[in-house]
Amino acid sequence: MSDLVIVGSGIAGLTAALRAGRRHRVTLVTKGPLLDGSTRYAQGGIAAAMSPDDSVEAHIRDTLRAGAGLGDPAAVAALCAEGPSLVGELVELGVPFDREDGELARGHEAAHSVRRVIHAGGDATGLAIHTTLITALRAAPVRILEHAFLDDLVADGGGVRGVRLLGPNGAEVLSADAVLLATGGAGQLYRHTTNPPCATGDGMAAAARAGARLRDLEFIQFHPTALAAPGSPLISEAVRGDGARLLDADGRRFMPDAHPDAELAPRDVVARAIAAVMARQDGAPVYLDARPIGADRLVRRFPSITRMLLAHGIDWTAEPVPVTPAAHYVMGGVATDVRGRTGIRGLYAVGEVACTRVHGANRLASNSLLEALVFSARAADDLDTAVGWRARPAGRLPEAAADGGERVAREQIQKVMWNGVGLYRDREGLERAQELLTGWRAGGASVADRETANLLQLARLVTAAALARRTSRGAHFRVDAGNAEGFGRVLTGAARTAVPAC
Repeated sequence: MSDLVIVGSGIAGLTAALRAGRRHRVTLVTKGPLLDGSTRYAQGGIAAAMSPDDSVEAHIRDTLRAGAGLGDPAAVAALCAEGPSLVGELVELGVPFDREDGELARGHEAAHSVRRVIHAGGDATGLAIHTTLITALRAAPVRILEHAFLDDLVADGGGVRGVRLLGPNGAEVLSADAVLLATGGAGQLYRHTTNPPCATGDGMAAAARAGARLRDLEFIQFHPTALAAPGSPLISEAVRGDGARLLDADGRRFMPDAHPDAELAPRDVVARAIAAVMARQDGAPVYLDARPIGADRLVRRFPSITRMLLAHGIDWTAEPVPVTPAAHYVMGGVATDVRGRTGIRGLYAVGEVACTRVHGANRLASNSLLEALVFSARAADDLDTAVGWRARPAGRLPEAAADGGERVAREQIQKVMWNGVGLYRDREGLERAQELLTGWRAGGASVADRETANLLQLARLVTAAALARRTSRGAHFRVDAGNAEGFGRVLTGAARTAVPAC
């Protein structure tokens, strides 16, 4: 039996804790309350081949195709083959997935060849999974530390030996035989994001400081349809899967001109098409017209979105909804193998913080919950054989030297990333972003200060990765690379800064 610290309380961290807690001493640490994080906000569902008209092979093909040729076949095969049984375990655990005629109901989302997205509460899948896992965790032999921020990993030449936390009682060091990062993504790099405020890339930044390799950071997925309002609330892709259409300011449908699959094209294509139309409209939003779905089905299938829109004064059963792209998901992260191992002894990473290359250059819709489920289970099982050393008492890590230059506010980082390292990129904009980010410094004693320092560290890494990849692939689109997408040519220079206007 070994000591394991898991950092993060989304689907990845909770799944790993429940699984590893059967055989190891587990402490689960989370920056906020257990229900914090991105999992609860997942609307569309979880993709898995669980019906007679579907197959693991079809799911593999769709995932690799969406990944624009950069998906790792071994990782994708593990994801799609092991997903159905693990989703079955969620059913047994009590997740109330929606059913039709006694069978699991399935939604359709972009770039899926069949209906395979399983959902709960209509559009509240993440919340249903999250609350069910939390209930199970509270009954499990797992120590829980809430409101404890990951300040850094405790590492030496022999590997990672614990974590340093900042909590209500100040700094605390936890020793461990292994640390599993499940800290989620870094959506707060951008001024417009569907991610919650806690998504500040803490695990990625700490892993990088400990010497772990980060890869594919240039691949940032922008969700096509966030509400064009403060906070950028998400409007699920499943709405388009059920028949909603995108319209410009004149009420004209434009996606059929951008891609043969129209509104169900891969997310990167739809998001760029929307951004291009917005630029031609001087930043005005485009509209999602969900009225073809029918009022009764809209309210029944998407109750959470209906309530959110009504709170913003929009009745989408009677009028189109103004939407805009927003930063949504990081395909890159801490480089791992298919069992969550980072290459640093004692350090694992799973979920959005990690990069198994299962998503390639563009994540297939509703594969994120599945990724967290599959690879957290794999990492927890790997601990049985991989942890072969005992932790030594950990001392305090030395403070990192502060950068020189002007002290930066988080909003400055977000603005630079949106304008220069967003949906459309070119060398001039990237180099300008790099110059600004290099000249800034961040740091301080508070959790908010440490989060901003993590964001600045990651912003530099993302920008460097985007500069290094000179050709377009998936979510990374270089306007200066001779791309075939005609709508890409409208977004050059100052025009990029007008997207979106919210």
